[in-house]
Amino acid sequence: MDFSPTDIHVESARIQRQIEEYLGLGPGNLLFEFRQLDGQTRLDLITVNPRHQQSFLFRYETGYDKLDALRKMLTYVQRFRDEESSYTIQWRTRGDKELQTSYFRAHNVYEALDKLYYGRDLTTITVFSVVLNPSS
Repeated sequence: MDFSPTDIHVESARIQRQIEEYLGLGPGNLLFEFRQLDGQTRLDLITVNPRHQQSFLFRYETGYDKLDALRKMLTYVQRFRDEESSYTIQWRTRGDKELQTSYFRAHNVYEALDKLYYGRDLTTITVFSVVLNPSS
């Protein structure tokens, strides 16, 4: 099925809204960042915490184009997210006195920490604890 550029834009916006609604996050709390990587399109889905305005990687997906990556992300949030473990990380940014708590879904502790440190210099955040939350 061929889409016109307008159709692609409309379909892309529709899928992004579905992802926001499914996650219960409004515009501005989710960023969709696309880039070309090895002939494919990579979508980094970034969450922005409204309380402390820090951003973290929620998940990335790759596809043959923007729509393919968005569809894969939608499938992930609807179906596969519950297959990952939940982690609580307590951390503080350099120069800040307040301890922050953030929650991540990941396959392991390293993936959870990668999401915390996404786009940052490792020296800008101090991690105080990483806890695997009990599954329900």
